[in-house]
Amino acid sequence: MYLKKLLLLPMVCASMTAGAAAPAEIAIPGEKIYPESITAAPDGRLFIGSIVTRQIFTVKSGGAAAEPWIGADGEPSLGIYGVFADAGSNSLWACFSSFPGSNKTAQAPSALSAYDLQTGKLKARYLLPTQGAFCNDIAVGPDGTAYVTDTDNMEIDRLKRGDGRLTVWAGNGGFGPKGGVLDGISVVAGRVIVSTLETSKVFAVPINPDGSAGSISQFALSRPILEPDGMRKFGEDGVLIIESGGAGRLSRLVIKSNSATVTTLKEGYPDGPVSVAVVGMTGYVLEGQLGALFGPARPEQPSKPFHATAVQVGKP
Repeated sequence: MYLKKLLLLPMVCASMTAGAAAPAEIAIPGEKIYPESITAAPDGRLFIGSIVTRQIFTVKSGGAAAEPWIGADGEPSLGIYGVFADAGSNSLWACFSSFPGSNKTAQAPSALSAYDLQTGKLKARYLLPTQGAFCNDIAVGPDGTAYVTDTDNMEIDRLKRGDGRLTVWAGNGGFGPKGGVLDGISVVAGRVIVSTLETSKVFAVPINPDGSAGSISQFALSRPILEPDGMRKFGEDGVLIIESGGAGRLSRLVIKSNSATVTTLKEGYPDGPVSVAVVGMTGYVLEGQLGALFGPARPEQPSKPFHATAVQVGKP
């Protein structure tokens, strides 16, 4: 009977998470947070990384406000970009890359860090393999392999479960020349899906039986997408993807072979959408206000509270 209760517990927790009323907005208290990525754990917790304060925030399941969880990293020349909750390895993965305005000659190498998903304790740190790398976002495959976008080198790096170092897995010009900004990443149906923010393209890379990368192919999209940023797997055949250009959109891509149908779920994110996470049937779109951080200085631009807003995404 006790074992049966233990086996039923995850389903009960999932039901409670899905059935609870989802807050319409997640507040991220503080100034100059400039968050770049949001991710959800199976228990309903959310995690948010900050570029400028170099902290990771957490939101309790069903909560409406973020609170600091992991303090600022000891390397001030690196900010936190992508974050990814991986229940399989009990890890929260985080990308550390160049801090805006930092001295490039004194900048520490870009790195991928793994924290304990329950305690926040640092477990390991892995340097990206190519000089001048920029760790941007992370996805994890069913076998526990972590894949990372190296934005500046237009490469995907791979960390096999149990390995001690990242290696270059795919690239070699297949995603376009440098400057294309390789960004969002997901693993869907045996392929790694990535997007390029500057050139507004989406690519697929098959994972071969031996774990090596297959031939890179570009998706034919049912409509153009504008400056795709963060993405998350959604169902067995697609992803949710942020379009950061224009008014900002949350869209769904349903993938079939080398084509994808694009459906707009919500349009109009004035504070610059950067990433999405899903809890139950609710998506939380994170707005980073990164135009104020990376764009031309605008002293007249008012400071706004940082936040993520809810949108109903339905069942995958």
